[in-house]
Amino acid sequence: MSASVNAREVVLDTLLLITRDGEYSHAALGGVLDKYQYLEKRERAFITRVVEGTLERMVEIDYIINRFSKVKTDKMKPVIRTILRSGVYQMKYMDSIPDRAVCSESVKLAAKKGFGSLKGFVNGVLRNIGRNLDAVAYPEEETAYLSVRYSLPEWLAAQWISEYDADTVRRMGEAFFEERPVSIRCNTSAISREKLAQCLRKEGVTVTEDEEVSCALYIEGYDYLTKLEAFQKGWFYVQDISSMETVLRAAPKKGDFVIDVCAAPGGKALHMAELMEGTGQVLARDLTEYKTGLIQENIERSGLCNIKAQRWDARVFDESLKGAADIVVADLPCSGLGVLGRKTDIKYKMTPGMQEQLSGLQREILSVSCGYVKPGGKLLYSTCTVHKKENEENARWFLKSQEDFELLREQQRLPGIHKGDGFYMALFRRKDS
Repeated sequence: MSASVNAREVVLDTLLLITRDGEYSHAALGGVLDKYQYLEKRERAFITRVVEGTLERMVEIDYIINRFSKVKTDKMKPVIRTILRSGVYQMKYMDSIPDRAVCSESVKLAAKKGFGSLKGFVNGVLRNIGRNLDAVAYPEEETAYLSVRYSLPEWLAAQWISEYDADTVRRMGEAFFEERPVSIRCNTSAISREKLAQCLRKEGVTVTEDEEVSCALYIEGYDYLTKLEAFQKGWFYVQDISSMETVLRAAPKKGDFVIDVCAAPGGKALHMAELMEGTGQVLARDLTEYKTGLIQENIERSGLCNIKAQRWDARVFDESLKGAADIVVADLPCSGLGVLGRKTDIKYKMTPGMQEQLSGLQREILSVSCGYVKPGGKLLYSTCTVHKKENEENARWFLKSQEDFELLREQQRLPGIHKGDGFYMALFRRKDS
């Protein structure tokens, strides 16, 4: 490691930003990697893996710590708890690091952070865990076992078992732990997928083509995504395969008018604009200047001219657009439980009460958004969650409350069963008057 930077201290500080201070993991880790981009790739890879891995496995790690510590994790000082968590992750999931090195570095870190009096505690707990790690017994009761094994809050494991079944929860849990290449969508208005793949390979990127979605590629082996020339030129957009397929099923035509009511950062809206080949218009809206700024940044990078970013509250009906849209995209705020493989801390922030509030917000926005759809036009409702109340139950509610709409297609994609993230889509059509 670089002499001026202690990578384990960077890991500790980053985890504290997330678990103690409430920052989102992708934002906290992204900021840290930007700050230390001068470090060697292997050092940044170590920081990334320990931060992401500790968060990903935190329920399991706390279960292990609590079996060997008289002071339970919820009673520990945040710094000590976080040092122990990252230490256990390294011992259990990083075979290249000797247990004695983990213990030694953890003790040094506790002292450096002002907890010298707890060095013996840190050392004792980690050494005891190291000697007995392979013999840790997991809960026998099904919900508790799945909660610990796949590091899910117990309420969430119970919810998924009730909505699906235990085998499906296992498959989703395994999928969230798997490393996946990044999926990108080729900007076909600027370059063909074949030429994009060639350009990326020249930059040293490993590229795989998706066999079913003609605009999709999978990339890995690069250092900084934003430093790739193909990214800077707007030739591709990072987007999950399920999101791409949803837009393709909405099937925008040349000359269509499309409204995306919650568009940031703009992936689906840009895809719509690309498919319309420079014709028609996409109005990409979101609530804040920050979010519309993200959309505008991606519009400018893409070079597309048939899309416009606009600030608007999706809960407020815009009379000037009543019955004007061929397609309305309502990719709405949700519990995000389908993307735990990429945003692991969501499962610790979400609660059943928050899910209930989100379901109500989704219904409110759907009630407004459907008024923009012209007769014969389509409404695309989507979320990145696997929670049925936010998905299938909302679709049933919408059909009952809006009798002039019919359901054309509906799909719930589940991690480990379908490609990509967990994702829901329902495509409705307004009946001809």
